Amino acid sequence: MNSTKTVDLPALTFLISAAFSGIFFILIAGFLLWTAFPVLSREGLGFFIGTVWDYNSNTYGIFYLIIGTLVTTALTLMIAVPIGVGTAVYLAEWAPVRVRQVMKTMIELLVGIPSVVYGIFGFFILRGLFRDYVDPAIGSVGGFIPFFRNIYPNSGLTILLAAVILSCMIIPIIVALSFDAMRAVPNEIKEASYAMGATKWDTIKRIVIPSAFTGIVTATVLGMMRAMGETMAVIMISGASAHLPVSILDDALLMTSKILNDIPDYMASGEPRSAIFAIGVALFLMEILFVALIRIISSHYGDKTT
Repeated sequence: MNSTKTVDLPALTFLISAAFSGIFFILIAGFLLWTAFPVLSREGLGFFIGTVWDYNSNTYGIFYLIIGTLVTTALTLMIAVPIGVGTAVYLAEWAPVRVRQVMKTMIELLVGIPSVVYGIFGFFILRGLFRDYVDPAIGSVGGFIPFFRNIYPNSGLTILLAAVILSCMIIPIIVALSFDAMRAVPNEIKEASYAMGATKWDTIKRIVIPSAFTGIVTATVLGMMRAMGETMAVIMISGASAHLPVSILDDALLMTSKILNDIPDYMASGEPRSAIFAIGVALFLMEILFVALIRIISSHYGDKTT
């Protein structure tokens, strides 16, 4: 008996799509590593812990860039995650239908605003406000803590300003994904909680948020990667000198800013080009490391809540 195998076209289509995504990832990673290999192989660990970046002496260290990027990203998440998740909770559980529709539309529109517009808004509108009012107020109230000390002269282009602008950029992502995760929680589970005498807040705290935790983590990861990889807005509102920031009211040079600043002048030279691409490799590795770490923490938390 002859048996004929039929081709499952939908499955084949999805397989090709997945293969294309994987190949695209490999090509980008391979190109970065290949171009950056000369500097990475010569500098070794010193590339990551070195503090001197000098094209004349062919010395490349990005420790200050890493610290500036990490501090800015951490502060961004500290601002954006509570606001984003809190907004998602309100829209999913408390907001009337009309308010929810209007606010969701506004939030979705924020996602489409080009990053350069955020940078222009930060540079021309918020910079003076932070320099003249916000930064002095924070420094006078919390300046006894080094992390909140106002650095003089203060141009307004501080880590705090960069974090605020980046927060505005990633809050819509966190809100949208967290909202969808919360709305996916079955109503039967929430009704069972109410039937047992739980209040609305108890149900949100003990049922909705733990059930939607994976989606909230995904939103946080995507927001973090957007913040770490943002270039145009950051280069307009962050500092231009590589040094160790001592306060959120200090400036800092971020990895993406360094790449974009140096590409026009040094992209044509072999070793400087390799050094610039090595910054991209370091940023790529940092994102992979943090995504893996967050996934491990979230899976551990998820196991404890099930």
